[in-house]
Amino acid sequence: MVHLREDLVNSLSAWVVKAVNSQLFSLYSATKEPALLFFRHGMPLLYDGPPNNELISTMFIENKEPTVKELTDDTFEHLTQASSGATTGDWFVMFYSVDCVECVRMIARLEAVGAKLKQKINVARIDKSTTGASTARRFNVRETPTFIFFRHGKMYRYQIPKYDVNSFVSFVKEWYRNARAETVPVPQSPFDDLVQMIANFLHENPWVMKLGSITTGVFIIISVASKFRRKTEMAQKKD
Repeated sequence: MVHLREDLVNSLSAWVVKAVNSQLFSLYSATKEPALLFFRHGMPLLYDGPPNNELISTMFIENKEPTVKELTDDTFEHLTQASSGATTGDWFVMFYSVDCVECVRMIARLEAVGAKLKQKINVARIDKSTTGASTARRFNVRETPTFIFFRHGKMYRYQIPKYDVNSFVSFVKEWYRNARAETVPVPQSPFDDLVQMIANFLHENPWVMKLGSITTGVFIIISVASKFRRKTEMAQKKD
């Protein structure tokens, strides 16, 4: 069990709270117990290291502010310069949604990833369901959480079935070379985005296409039957 030094707690102006048999464990750390969390501005940072006071002190003191940036449709391209591969550096981005439980579980771990990659790689998140919906369509993101690494005009999808801090850090440092490199698509025009939105909706709701086909078929049958009836009525009047 780690006992945080009093000088560390005082320097952080922090409260120390011990949670016993708490549901917070399953929410913020799925791999090991005990878990050590540092909340700053309501944002949890998971300490992912050995029980060493010096290492804990360094991690918390150097990350008094949240490390993960929040992106939106309006800021994504300006901040990341993903399609131009320009000067803002590499970006590891999580696409999340507010109704995704696994995404909530990722918050503290993603903060830890950001802390470990600080001043080397930018770590960010974007809400697929609201303020980042257009960006998610641009990169064909349909499920959450989805992780994409943007580097030098290329994008690499994280498709490893491990969501721990070390696996994420390893991926953006080296392992991405084993993933398929995709050219980053340029930002979509409003019309292209609308077309993509409709295509995604039809893909996610195939019953609409079936209903449309049935409706069209019924309309054709009714039209043919109506024309046949009119011809029959005209023939009867002539007789």
